Amino acid sequence: MTVFDVLKLIGGLCLFLFGMNVMGQALERRAGGKLQSLLSKLTTNKFAGLLTGLGVTAVIQSSSATTVMVVGFVNSGLMTLGQAINVIMGANIGTTVTAWILSLGGISSSNMFVALLKPTSFTPILALIGIILYMFCKNTKKKDNGTILLGFAVLMFGMDTMSSSVAGLAEVPAFANLFIMFKNPILGVLAGAVLTAIIQSSSASVGILQALATTGLVSYGAAIPIIMGQNIGTCITAILSSFGTNRNAKRAALVHLSFNVIGTAVCLSIFEIVKHTVAPAFLETSASLTGIAVAHSIFNIACTLILLPMSSLLEKIAYLLVPDTKKPDVTAELDERLLATPTIAIERCHEYACEMAEGAIHALRNSLSCLQDYSKDMAEEVRTLEEKTDHFEDVIGTYLVKLSTHQISDRDSAETTKLLKIIGDLERISDHAVNIVDSAEEMKNKELSFSKDAVKQLINLTNAVVEILNLTLTAFTKDDLEAAHKVEPLEQVIDVLKEQIRTGHILRLQQGACSIETGFVLSDIITNLERTSDHCSNIAGCVIDAANRNLNLHESLRAMKTDDPKYKEQFKEYSLKYLPVTKI
Repeated sequence: MTVFDVLKLIGGLCLFLFGMNVMGQALERRAGGKLQSLLSKLTTNKFAGLLTGLGVTAVIQSSSATTVMVVGFVNSGLMTLGQAINVIMGANIGTTVTAWILSLGGISSSNMFVALLKPTSFTPILALIGIILYMFCKNTKKKDNGTILLGFAVLMFGMDTMSSSVAGLAEVPAFANLFIMFKNPILGVLAGAVLTAIIQSSSASVGILQALATTGLVSYGAAIPIIMGQNIGTCITAILSSFGTNRNAKRAALVHLSFNVIGTAVCLSIFEIVKHTVAPAFLETSASLTGIAVAHSIFNIACTLILLPMSSLLEKIAYLLVPDTKKPDVTAELDERLLATPTIAIERCHEYACEMAEGAIHALRNSLSCLQDYSKDMAEEVRTLEEKTDHFEDVIGTYLVKLSTHQISDRDSAETTKLLKIIGDLERISDHAVNIVDSAEEMKNKELSFSKDAVKQLINLTNAVVEILNLTLTAFTKDDLEAAHKVEPLEQVIDVLKEQIRTGHILRLQQGACSIETGFVLSDIITNLERTSDHCSNIAGCVIDAANRNLNLHESLRAMKTDDPKYKEQFKEYSLKYLPVTKI
């Protein structure tokens, strides 16, 4: 083996790892919606969780990525530790798919149709299709499809390069002695664990082992302990991702480690007993690509069958290693580990935004109560809710901006834009709540009061604002389009109500029925209420636009007013409900 073969090996390894990484990331992006769907179907049923982990890992081709996602889900409260254990077990089976795909490289036949199954025969075609989709398509999904094909082609080209570069190793005695040494099961497990921990992918390390197996010097007796060690090494990614998480997330990472360590210990013991008692001849034969894939699958399935009935024991071990403390566990508000799965990250942002919406609208309702019956405690609660809403906007906004720097689908990008718009409107609603409380305090401190007519008009306006707040909250938190369509006609009625109250105040001012100072306070209140309804209109508009895959808000509202017969019908309904009361 020459220095050029070594350089070729390094180049092939780099291409192999790069292709696997690129393909995995593109598969994650394309599978984002399906991952969310799979997650939503999780139950406490062991087999549902097992199949979920298997399915997700088979799709994104990485048990490490799946486990990191699981750590993030547990840290964010999206998944319980019991559910996580079952998913982790399924991920260990799902990761075997990669070895089976790579084993196609060992196909050898003079039959043209069989030869076409060999990756070197069809990857050039996949690469051609991939580069066309990647370079000439603007649609994100098609570009991701192109990236998947290109990643797979690069991966298989790297695998083929590695295999051809190590052919000369068959003549190197030191290399043969190395794998004789790995027949020692402890050394084999350590070698597999260290290699996998370095490259942080058991799928990739199995691929490297398959490439080395093409030399004919890797026996099954040496390969099997290495495969067992690879499962331990892959745990390093989850362990690293658990730093800075809450206790349950740390337990999820330790479950992954304990599952693989216990599984390896049990299977290695059985392997050694069989080896020394039966001494099967196949252990001395050279391992093939398909044989390694078979061994990898049998080992992972066996570990799962052994430990699945004992998942509660793994949970107890995790609690023993990471015990509860008296101090409250601080959970990260929006876990950055979820950025790897944009669809789920956005769903988490939506949940936080819904909580923000409830707080902002609750603050506005309380501020209206202060107008009628001022309470210092309620005023403080409004200000506290406003500060919390500000914090939500900062956290969610920062997280969404980080998410937008990732390569995400058009649908996820639209949802990100929608949430960024809505949280801004929600924050402004809470600001208006504080402004109204300030006006209520001013009236109390200066002992001001409105005339009976002004009170009557103001109560009518606040009733309309409470209704539009309720409609907006329902529209956003439940994606209720019917409620969303009712917001804009009510907002227009509130605009008319504001002008009627202002006109009524001018008439009362001319008649000496109220003071200028009271008029200033009244003007501030109705302005804040009218602007609140504007923000409600913006939020409902975003909900409607998102459903129609369009984020041109003003155009949508204009079209609604001119083309939607329901708009005129609802405007008339709200006019009859609120406007007659305020006629002067």
